[in-house]
Amino acid sequence: MANKGQDRQAVVTRKTGETDITVRLNLDGTGKADIHTGIGFFDHMLNSFARHGLFDLEVSVKGDLEVDCHHSIEDTGIVLGKAIAQAVGDKKGICRFGDCILPMDETLVLCALDLSGRPYLRYDLELTVPSVGAFDTEMVHEFFYAVSYAAEMNLHIKQLDGENNHHIIEAAFKAFAKALDKATCYDERIVDVLSTKGSL
Repeated sequence: MANKGQDRQAVVTRKTGETDITVRLNLDGTGKADIHTGIGFFDHMLNSFARHGLFDLEVSVKGDLEVDCHHSIEDTGIVLGKAIAQAVGDKKGICRFGDCILPMDETLVLCALDLSGRPYLRYDLELTVPSVGAFDTEMVHEFFYAVSYAAEMNLHIKQLDGENNHHIIEAAFKAFAKALDKATCYDERIVDVLSTKGSL
């Protein structure tokens, strides 16, 4: 349930000698995505994130793919994390916590997060191949690390079951989307921020 008085959208740009990235995010969207990173599997994951979180997401990435995919994926995580933080705003009235246990064929992945203002990543996926398409599987950790620290969220991702690396990674992105959607939803019973400290 979105607060109709708040515009929960963000546009964040980051330009370095390695990447030029722009992310547009609407937390109260319908799952529309326009993704162009130059990395097919990464596009697929970000499309899944948008669709299953019901976020409207536009991502444009120009990166040094002639080197490898590292800078493009990590920097996209940084920019997306900043966009999440900007779109969430003061966090008044939101549920703050979100979780999802998501099945995908033989795979089962848990994601739980807290929009606490304190960055932390606990990552436990067992990936057994070096790449899926042009996407290096070690970049899954780097992406979620970048998102968690740029968004200042506590993020846990844990594989409960699974063998297929494509399924494991995709389940992680989808579970993250569902958990973030839950955490950013409003609850009319929450008057200010959901914290005994009075701030997040």
